[in-house]
Amino acid sequence: MQIRHMMASGTAIIALLAGTHAVAQDRSYNLYGVPGLIDTPNARSAPDAEIAATIGGFSAQRRGSFTFQLLPNLSGTFRYAGLSDRGDGREDIFDRSFDLRYQLLQETDFLPDIAIGLQDFLGTGYLASEYIVATKTITDRLDVTAGLGWGRLGTRNGFDNPLAIFSDAFLTRPELQNVERGEGGQIDAAQFFRGDAAFFGGVSYAYSDKLTLKVEYSSEIYDAASGGGEIDDKSPINVGLNYTYRPGLDVQLAYLYGSELAAGATLTLNPRTRLAPGGRETAPTPVRVRPNDLSAAASWGTDEQTLIQTLKDAGITLDGYDVTSDTVARVRYTNDTFRSEAQAMGRVARILSAELPAAVETFVLEPQQRGIPLQATTIQRRDLETLENRAQGAALIAQNSVTTDAQPGTGLTYTLDTEPAFTWGLGPYAKLIVFNGDAPVQIDGGIELKAKYTFAPNIIAKGVIRQSLRDLPLADETENEDDLQNVRTDGRLYGQGGNPVIQTLTLAHYGRPSTDLYSRVTAGYLEDQHGGISSELLWKPVDSRLAIGAELNYTAQRDYDQLFGFQDYDVVTGHLSGYYSFDNGFHAQVDVGRYLAGDWGATFGLDREFDNGWRVGAYFTLTDVPFEEFGEGSFDKGIRITVPNDFFLGNATRDKVTTNLQSLQRDGGARINVDGRLYDIVRDGHTAGRFGDTFGRFWR
Repeated sequence: MQIRHMMASGTAIIALLAGTHAVAQDRSYNLYGVPGLIDTPNARSAPDAEIAATIGGFSAQRRGSFTFQLLPNLSGTFRYAGLSDRGDGREDIFDRSFDLRYQLLQETDFLPDIAIGLQDFLGTGYLASEYIVATKTITDRLDVTAGLGWGRLGTRNGFDNPLAIFSDAFLTRPELQNVERGEGGQIDAAQFFRGDAAFFGGVSYAYSDKLTLKVEYSSEIYDAASGGGEIDDKSPINVGLNYTYRPGLDVQLAYLYGSELAAGATLTLNPRTRLAPGGRETAPTPVRVRPNDLSAAASWGTDEQTLIQTLKDAGITLDGYDVTSDTVARVRYTNDTFRSEAQAMGRVARILSAELPAAVETFVLEPQQRGIPLQATTIQRRDLETLENRAQGAALIAQNSVTTDAQPGTGLTYTLDTEPAFTWGLGPYAKLIVFNGDAPVQIDGGIELKAKYTFAPNIIAKGVIRQSLRDLPLADETENEDDLQNVRTDGRLYGQGGNPVIQTLTLAHYGRPSTDLYSRVTAGYLEDQHGGISSELLWKPVDSRLAIGAELNYTAQRDYDQLFGFQDYDVVTGHLSGYYSFDNGFHAQVDVGRYLAGDWGATFGLDREFDNGWRVGAYFTLTDVPFEEFGEGSFDKGIRITVPNDFFLGNATRDKVTTNLQSLQRDGGARINVDGRLYDIVRDGHTAGRFGDTFGRFWR
């Protein structure tokens, strides 16, 4: 009887929602860092590709969440929560968890948004719940939400699981499979949508463009039995507000469960939308249209220095050139400035049209990075003259040009490099460290000396020396009590003496052994904890979505003072890697081989990259280290983010910042961190890569 009553009530709510007209939608985030009301979710989806960072909570929980809208209807969340007063006799803990939610149905005039979600499906399970929720716009200011929850969202006024009509197994929610609750890191699908269910819901009212008022009925209980924190829970009703301080920054305030004050803030941005206006770089040289009566080609030698300087002023280095039969100009160059090789190529082509004799009709342009030519694109000069100001001009240039693998450098006249071989710089550094043990956020900062010596374009020595100014050592990480070598969990011991340290000191050689093949050998102090020699070979045709690589390393563990000495531990590691570019900017990578602690396994990664250089992805590693031996987290996993500097500055630059959000740094699945791996360098210049993806910037 109780089940029928609850199901009838839910049906009535959905029917009420279905009969209303859709006008506006509340897409603000809740205290869990997902689209929702206050402490419960709703069915809204954020705009495609939106990134949200939420921090907030109340006395029982402090939460930090990172949410990414992977697809228009699919989002993922990584959460870091401090749990207090759990009633089980254990000290306060910091818990890591992952969410997934999928929007099953988008709102129409007659139907609501409907979403299904898994909360803490890959973690300790302290915050685990599943839900199905519907949200409907009632008026241009009012949204109504109703949902059905399990797990934590089924702990208040729960009733027999309606899914029991399919199987009695749904009636009981089993205990987590981990022997010690808190190990986490494993998917326990046997819990999904099991046990008691309960209704939750609420309304949000847009009082103004900036202020939204919210009231909800929560089906979650915070008590000693729940493991998620204990409070004086007097009421299921929560009230709160969301205030948009400025676009991209919201503040949340709430009164929870009749006893708790809560606060939070959410910062959102979308990689598709620049924060700083673009186009601040110097305007490109216009195409020079030739007269009808073409004169004979003049000697290039008289114009070489002018061409070198003009390209240099544009942020491009001329490496070599050749003129064949006075009608074909072959130019090899390095783009030092522009994130997009297509944009750099457009600049080079226009400069050549202005500087070369009128008889030169064909340009063969060969971009290179770190001394390795990436490809060769053949463009007709007459196309530049006729398409510069045409609608869809970049697409027509791409259609009329031919891109192939770069030919050997024989036949080129190499220019004398006017840049100094030795460069250096001294300045401050700052390093953000997140989710390190029981320290949510830490900052290391100090003074950094960088130096580079270029023996040849493809032979580069470089190093970084740092002096930290921090007064206290970083927070301790959990000791590794298993038989694995502490290749990462001893990280807290490095550089703690207060003296200058050598972060890296390497000599690297890059090459092109054959058609479609690229090579790298790097030797020295490869990273802050390990040094040795790293070698790599990559097969990547210019027009192929597929690439295959092989890497072999011999490394030793460095002394804790991060100077020149090594410890007794050394290891041979290596991986076979496969890379594939899908549509819509998705890139998959699989690495199979041996890791730093001697374990064998594979790393799986999926990233979404945007044409403006942003990249957001996730990865996980499974090796032959048993979950219980690996320790907390069970296996290595995390989120990685690459942010191009020009997104914020607006100026042309190839600089970028990459950050890893790891659930926990452990020894299993650890891989050497070496600068200059080939795939990202090579893909910059390929049609089945960033060059093709950003060719629309050819005329920028």
